[in-house]
Amino acid sequence: MPFISQTRRQSDYNLFPSATPIVIDNGASYFRIGWAGENDPRVVFRNIVQRPRHKATGETVTVVGDHDPALLKYFDCTRSGPRSAFDSNVVYQFEIMEYILDFGFDRMGANGSQIDHPVLITECVCNPVYSRSKMAELLFETYGVPSVAFGVDAAFSYKYNQQLGICARDGLAICPGFTTAHVIPFVDGEPIYKGSCRTNIGGYHITDQLKQLLSLKYPHHMTKFTWEKVEDLKMEHCYIAPDYAAEARLFQNGTKEAEEKTRTWQLPWVPPAVEEGPSEEELARKAAIRERQGQRLREMAEAKRSSRINELENELQGLEFLLRQLERVEEEDIPSFLEETGYVSKQEVESAHAKAAQALRKAKGEPKGEQVGIEEKIDSSTNEKFPLINVPDDMLTPEQLKEKRRQIFLKTTTEGRQRAKQKRIEEELERERKNQEDEEQRLENPELYLEQLNIRYRELSEKVEQRKRLKTNGNHTNGGMGRGERLNAAQKERMRLLTTAAFDRGKGEDTFGANDEDWQLYKLMSKDNDDDDDGVDPDEAELIRVTSRLQEVDPTFVPKLELGLSQPVVEVPKFRPLTKEDFQVVLGVERFRCPEILFHPSLIGVDQVGLDEMAGVSIRRLSCETQEFEDRLTKSILITGGSSLLPGMTERLEAGIRMIRPCGAPICVFRASDPILDAWRGASSYASAYQFASQTFTRMDYYEKGEDWLREYQLRYTI
Repeated sequence: MPFISQTRRQSDYNLFPSATPIVIDNGASYFRIGWAGENDPRVVFRNIVQRPRHKATGETVTVVGDHDPALLKYFDCTRSGPRSAFDSNVVYQFEIMEYILDFGFDRMGANGSQIDHPVLITECVCNPVYSRSKMAELLFETYGVPSVAFGVDAAFSYKYNQQLGICARDGLAICPGFTTAHVIPFVDGEPIYKGSCRTNIGGYHITDQLKQLLSLKYPHHMTKFTWEKVEDLKMEHCYIAPDYAAEARLFQNGTKEAEEKTRTWQLPWVPPAVEEGPSEEELARKAAIRERQGQRLREMAEAKRSSRINELENELQGLEFLLRQLERVEEEDIPSFLEETGYVSKQEVESAHAKAAQALRKAKGEPKGEQVGIEEKIDSSTNEKFPLINVPDDMLTPEQLKEKRRQIFLKTTTEGRQRAKQKRIEEELERERKNQEDEEQRLENPELYLEQLNIRYRELSEKVEQRKRLKTNGNHTNGGMGRGERLNAAQKERMRLLTTAAFDRGKGEDTFGANDEDWQLYKLMSKDNDDDDDGVDPDEAELIRVTSRLQEVDPTFVPKLELGLSQPVVEVPKFRPLTKEDFQVVLGVERFRCPEILFHPSLIGVDQVGLDEMAGVSIRRLSCETQEFEDRLTKSILITGGSSLLPGMTERLEAGIRMIRPCGAPICVFRASDPILDAWRGASSYASAYQFASQTFTRMDYYEKGEDWLREYQLRYTI
């Protein structure tokens, strides 16, 4: 089975005789394994397993414990996160436990499938019989160990520190571990498990709480808060406050002492390269280059314009020559005469002539030039199309009168269309002329041009917005009726016509519509002569042109006002460059707020007692008959486990226990010599004693007695 790990494999496994026990401290956080009688374990790694797939080959590998992050870039870890064999502090995933034991024995140097050494393995207080039997089954049937012994890690730590003279034979062992915290009373050197107490709070919950608080405080750095890094921050910066409420008020008031207790974690940050401003010579050189480029562009534009004018003049002369020839050609010979020119009729030639003349005026920038000639041609063509318009009515027959009315209607419509078209052409020419002038100004001085254009845009925006506010609310700033809510003169007239149309002929028969002039009323009612709505406002048209121009020359420009809307568009926020302070994680109140859950689990929603109250609960469960016996227990309180390394733990625990004990009761709290390794060292010392073999049960006992014997099994720590 392929493993990935940074743990070095031992090479002296075969040098130890088969009677030498293997000691395993199977903690929920770390797995420690070594030889009995030694002072330190041989192999230590995190008690987790991960099984990712290789991105190239698809092979599944087993990652046990600590690993090199550089290797994981070759594996897909998205579908296989770290898994633990523990539920709280009880082993229940024995498939994962098998991976852990395989790796542990492999790192110890075992070559075969059989482990021919006795095994002493730790477990939690009052471990369920099912978990103990499954562990025994795994060790006996999978690894073939000759004998097994189970012991409590906190009891081994207490016995080891008792040998060092730190604690007495009677006392309390308080073990705030990874996922749980235990209190075990000792009487005459033996643990009394009926008086033990457990709370489902440990170092895992402190790290998880700190990780959540930092992720909420710095969401943009959430990927930096890995479990390993937050664990390091906890052990380096967190502490137990002597008085939680007073410490919180200290940070709330922002005193100098609170600032001194604040810590800062600097994330990796590379300062951006500082660009030095150009010198005066460089600015002058760039200005000269821009001037030469602008001059070149103006010359190119002028040459292109001259070429276009020459082409249009030649085309216009050719069309005028063709029209003069058509005047000498008979009407029926015109199609054959135009066959080689590509035109079909004389009207098409005239239309092409008019378009060429218009394009020439546009190229020269003369929107009103030669207007008289064009109008005369239009009038002549109109008289040819509508011959009955100028004929008196008394000279026409009834059919010709109807035709005359139709021609008048068509002429009016045609003239209106021509006027509208001419107006659009003139507006387009005017816009192009202004844009051309703007472009010339921009090429001369781009910075000044952009500044003036922005000023013009702001002035027009304020003017248009003010007009719309006045139209909606009038001069009333606190509500009331505005112009938008009042009827103008044209609307009042239309309402009057609507209300009197059916009654203005008296009370007799309603003859409305019998005469043709009655229908003129509908024309009056359909008109709205509100001067505010006649066409596009000049300021709005200019604002549209300026906005379009700004969008062309300034990529960063965002319109503040969308035309047609009365509400301004939300401005895009301007981002400032990131600085060193943006990559700093400040640890203030989090330093003591997270460890406080050991004494107040209700802070994270766990309705259980804290460490100090657990000591009182354990003493009450022993049903001590005398005060002297209780004093002996409180005179020797040992704290062990990883969370006991937090600064201020001893003082806070002593102060909390003193609050629940009688006044004057002796209370002494000691920290273990090494809260992390003392459990393994105590087990190693125990397994190296010659009486250890009598405390184990063999593979034969397991096959003969089964789980019932495991239920009654109890390790004696005094041998």
